[in-house]
Amino acid sequence: MKLIVRDIPPRIVWALEKAGVHPLLAQLYAARGVQEALELDTGLAHLIAPNLMKGTAEAARLLADAVAADKRLCVVADYDCDGATACAVAVRGLRLLGARHVDYIVPDRVQDGYGLTPPISARVKAIGADVLITVDNGIASFEGVAAARALGLQVLVTDHHLCASVDGQMALPDADVIVNPNQPGCGFASKSIAGVGVMFYVLLALRAELRQRGVLDVANQPKLDTLLPLVALGTVADVVKLDANNRRLVAQGLKRVRALAMPAGLAALFVAASREAKAATTFDFGFALGPRINAAGRLSDMTLGIECLLTDDAGRALELAKTLDGINRERREIEGHMREQALAVAESLFEDAAQAPPAICVFDPEFHEGVVGIVASRIKDKFHRPSFVFANSGATGHSHELKGSGRSIAGFHLRDALDLVAKRHPGVLLRFGGHAMAAGCTIAEEHFETFEQGLAEVAKEWLDAATLMRRLDTDGPLKPEYCRVDLVDALHHEVWGQGFAAPTFSEEVEVVSQRLVGEKHLSLKLKHRGQPIDGIWFGHTESLPARVKLAFRLDADSWRGERKVRFLVEAAEL
Repeated sequence: MKLIVRDIPPRIVWALEKAGVHPLLAQLYAARGVQEALELDTGLAHLIAPNLMKGTAEAARLLADAVAADKRLCVVADYDCDGATACAVAVRGLRLLGARHVDYIVPDRVQDGYGLTPPISARVKAIGADVLITVDNGIASFEGVAAARALGLQVLVTDHHLCASVDGQMALPDADVIVNPNQPGCGFASKSIAGVGVMFYVLLALRAELRQRGVLDVANQPKLDTLLPLVALGTVADVVKLDANNRRLVAQGLKRVRALAMPAGLAALFVAASREAKAATTFDFGFALGPRINAAGRLSDMTLGIECLLTDDAGRALELAKTLDGINRERREIEGHMREQALAVAESLFEDAAQAPPAICVFDPEFHEGVVGIVASRIKDKFHRPSFVFANSGATGHSHELKGSGRSIAGFHLRDALDLVAKRHPGVLLRFGGHAMAAGCTIAEEHFETFEQGLAEVAKEWLDAATLMRRLDTDGPLKPEYCRVDLVDALHHEVWGQGFAAPTFSEEVEVVSQRLVGEKHLSLKLKHRGQPIDGIWFGHTESLPARVKLAFRLDADSWRGERKVRFLVEAAEL
């Protein structure tokens, strides 16, 4: 592992300090590309205006007309946390803004597959809906949108995924309105906004339209900021880049959660996860609440997750949260077993990680398709290679199809790689989509080896030694005066995540003593610049030399009522 210190532009640090930013935070922000203090202002007034997102004005008019005509609206969700929160935001927001009939449908991961399909459109029509609204999906659902339109439904697509490519050109479904910052001609600056964020923007535009029509005024309009805890959860859980706009959405959501102003379901999820809402962080969203919502879509029915986010009954919310917690425990057990199998298969192909092929593909007929993405992520982490894990498709009539989920490393755009494999091997990829770091696809079982070879060929061409070298970007040495509990709390209070990494420092320390705890964690007594400090390396069992360069995060550990700073070790440069 190579520990790389981020560049810290001194002029930016100086300017941020002059604007009143703490010197440590000024260094951290400057190293992450912040140019001026205004980017750090999380006030709602600084959000990018809704009218700058293409399609919001048209969507607002369509929805305002539908509300005025008392039409039935149906939201078609996705089965991950972004889709679930987007659905909850849509249903809650539309009801707040006067819609009396709002239903939702969430596809089943196994039976229905991804996105708006013709059968889903038929189900929407069957429940008596007039308007179909997709959230976190639909931008590539050509057949589903066409089927819905043919049935007489109005279709509003809200999505954030990349557009599909047809004959080398970006193509869009024939919906009545499309709202997606990644569609051609959209100048919205935050291209990485999550699906839940897109739906929130549509609601902001609808409220403005209703004000313009005289239905609402500033004095009596509903407060949509009540939806921000859900927006924050979905944004963090979907691991989108936390640019300035996304950080504002997340910060505003966290502010309300810490004040205990949140839907009953979120409060119940904090209880089920044994986390403290008053001290909520992005870590809680990404690693505690998000996985419990996602587990429903992976192993059961995402309706459970959405109902948890929609109910205002605290008792019902806690019951659903406990159910989701149980499903998540089951997910972890299945994932652990699959991970062992997948790693065994991968390791059988080569003696060590250095000999790994440029891309890794694993398939086992016993794998559960609901957790292939998580397992792919674990393999990617272990071998530092783009990795795909496949399982048999459980969809009816598709018993010989494999559904795969992939995770990538920095410098290898996974969706673009799939696109190239599709062009070089026509007919192998039945369906595919995704982003740079995560993507999914469906192939016939007989084409697994062709896909495996095709992806490896692309990876061999695109990956070089620098890309394949494990590296960890850090913030360099930590001044001793910053090893304080109040600064640890201040750091935890900030918004960190994808594209805006949590602070990780690196420097040489002295290892005074070390021992295993719980048989799988390394407990350390360290000297940092002559000062004693505790450290722990979770999931690591190999001993360290007497002096070693470590990458570590700051944490505050409580012992007998006293809080002390400790280092959470991330990596060692050996």
